[in-house]
Amino acid sequence: MPSPAREVDAATPPRAAGELLAPPAPHRLTDVVPAPAQVQPDPTGDWVLPAEAVIAANADPAVLAVAAQLAELLRPATGYPLPVVHAASRPLPVADAASRSLPVTDTAAPVGGIALLLDEAAGLGAEGYRLDVTRDGVRLTAGTATGLFHGVQTLRQLLPPAIESPTPVTARWALPGGTITDTPRFPYRGAMLDVARHFFAVEDILRVVDHLARYKLNHLHLHLTDDQGWRIAVDSWPRLTAVGGATEVGGGPGGHYTKADYQRIVSYAAARHITIVPEIDLPGHTNSALVAYPELAPDKIAPPPYTGTEVGFSYVDPADERTYDFIADVLGEVAALTPGPLLHIGGDEAFKVKGEVYTGFVERVQRIVADLGKTVVGWHQLAPAGHVDGRVLQWWGTNADDPTTADAVRRGARLILSPGNHAYLDMKYAPDTPIGHDWAGLIDVRKAYDWDPGTHVSDVPTMAVLGVEAPLWTESVTSLADIEFLLLPRLPAIAELGWSPRATHDWADFRDRLAGQGPRWATAGITFHRAPEVPWPNTPTIPTQRDTTQTDTATA
Repeated sequence: MPSPAREVDAATPPRAAGELLAPPAPHRLTDVVPAPAQVQPDPTGDWVLPAEAVIAANADPAVLAVAAQLAELLRPATGYPLPVVHAASRPLPVADAASRSLPVTDTAAPVGGIALLLDEAAGLGAEGYRLDVTRDGVRLTAGTATGLFHGVQTLRQLLPPAIESPTPVTARWALPGGTITDTPRFPYRGAMLDVARHFFAVEDILRVVDHLARYKLNHLHLHLTDDQGWRIAVDSWPRLTAVGGATEVGGGPGGHYTKADYQRIVSYAAARHITIVPEIDLPGHTNSALVAYPELAPDKIAPPPYTGTEVGFSYVDPADERTYDFIADVLGEVAALTPGPLLHIGGDEAFKVKGEVYTGFVERVQRIVADLGKTVVGWHQLAPAGHVDGRVLQWWGTNADDPTTADAVRRGARLILSPGNHAYLDMKYAPDTPIGHDWAGLIDVRKAYDWDPGTHVSDVPTMAVLGVEAPLWTESVTSLADIEFLLLPRLPAIAELGWSPRATHDWADFRDRLAGQGPRWATAGITFHRAPEVPWPNTPTIPTQRDTTQTDTATA
């Protein structure tokens, strides 16, 4: 129900004539992707960011860090200094407190500014937030810094698309009035990038992290090893990168991440409240490791480097103890670099390791992961193996009738949903899409959007679904522009499935909100596919460039 109308009394300051005559904010409070859980518009509460605005935050370092990130998002386009200051606790005006159903002792936003406030009693969970926009300012409340960060992404989308400009522009920086109260449906919302088939620079990975953060995704799964290349440094097995990392699909030079590179990615993601999930694919997809260390091969002979795209031919020797020494060393070093709880061991398409040999191998590797204090994740082919506490299966099937996976769930497994015919973003949009695959079918934006993770796999209850992930395999992807072209605009569709309540699911509404993202991407210089089923604006907004840039004097 909308908030009650504001009652004007002697305690309410008069509104300036210019404010009364000002046009409404160009966006509605509902023009957000993913769709918020609850929206209460207040047409009388539109607020315009003034040049002298400050961003106030609790003294908590994590909150101040989010406030600094907000300032960094807003300064380039506005040219405003937007200093970050400590929030001062003072009572709200009585009339405002009544209209928002808040206690009069709540911490208030500074008049004409933005406040980021922690309130552990707000009932918003680990990632939720509440955004209040009134004519006196903006207040963003959450129980955690993560919730505040997600709220910042919503605030960003409510400003005009010109806010994405890297240089100052002239615009009316108006936010629509009202309240958004928002929490996610699923705790795991992610994307996967295959950096093994083609190698991508650290800067490209960081750009992908930014795309995930924009749409409240909170996990980035990195497929670090495959037949074509080994991408993560392992000190105890140095030839993995020196030899195994020197190839990629098509015969390119490949590459790898040093431990410092990987830690940079982890830290950058963590600052954006995203957890890195590293994958070391076992027992198959291991040709690059066998080239480097032939003693791991069943025949103890080094295979030639592989730069093609076939699968299922390589595997480490499951009968040799040296294999398990190798796995323990590799997973131990990767786990030590990874603060997140999840360690992905692959497990798919090991066509030459069958039956009890396969399940025995998986069960032993699962124990290695558990002994490292991590939670094991694997592709759903792990399902027949014995369960370990917390085990997560990533389901990538195309047939929702999967009794083997359903049985693993009954034994305690949880699922991440990545159905190949809905969430695999390396699938082509249409037959004439210049890159990508079609083995799982064509995936236009509507097909990426129109499915329900909570009910998708037969005989798997919603409570067993941890969340969703959109994988992007890179056999045909060679550049950041290719990555963006396949991610956007489908990634926001998967993000909405993971975040928004099922009750908000509506294709017609989603495509209209998605269309509004196009001018933002264009302004930010982000590549995207102008999918014909989305009503993109005919002419992108081109903001007026300002002649001078205001000096940034704020400290983050």
